[in-house]
Amino acid sequence: MNKDKIIAGEIYHIYNRGTEKRNIFLDDADYLRFIHDLFEFNDENPAFNIGYLFNKGYIDVRRRYIENREKRKLLVEILAFCLMPNHYHLLLKPKKDAGVAEFIKKINGGYAKYFNNKYKRGGALFQGKYKSILIKNESHFIHLPYYIHLNPLDLKFPEWRSNEIKNYEEAMKFLESYRWSSFPDYINKKNFPSVTQREFLLEFFEGPEQYKKDTLKWLKEMDLEETREEIKEIMLE
Repeated sequence: MNKDKIIAGEIYHIYNRGTEKRNIFLDDADYLRFIHDLFEFNDENPAFNIGYLFNKGYIDVRRRYIENREKRKLLVEILAFCLMPNHYHLLLKPKKDAGVAEFIKKINGGYAKYFNNKYKRGGALFQGKYKSILIKNESHFIHLPYYIHLNPLDLKFPEWRSNEIKNYEEAMKFLESYRWSSFPDYINKKNFPSVTQREFLLEFFEGPEQYKKDTLKWLKEMDLEETREEIKEIMLE
């Protein structure tokens, strides 16, 4: 579902999942590898080959060379992300018209190669071409970061989708501790701060403290079915 020609400076919701809805992240190392790739492949320059270091167990290998490498020339601004066991969500703002296509080709190809080598499998890992939708109006833009960042609740509080959460405090604690999302960084809990470009969204949502408050408010007050109608064309699921 790529309805719009991707244009530099616009904002897009990007979504892809495992073929046959299979899990694409099987352990913490898989999530860490994909997040590393989000950083490393967001560059017009060729990616640094770190496969052998990962195989030797170095998790944050980026710290070993980042100070000496050429300044990155970003393909996209990664405004937000969330990784789930069988899919991922990205909110991207391309720096050039071909930025999203180049970035996702690197991400999907590089991660699929890593995954297939690690688990000794062959064939496609992702379910066809990634899906992308242009965020055309402010109502979509207001809802989507919350929706992306609330997705991890499916793992522990699936009742959030029917607005039946009993303990909002526990739900928010879970979101704050869920590492495979940009939400912690948006509320000033340092997680993977170098991956995302947060200035634009934080200015729009009036800072980390307000974003946290508004996320909780959205969770409490939203009617997901009503919201789904409003933003269904950009949810991509």
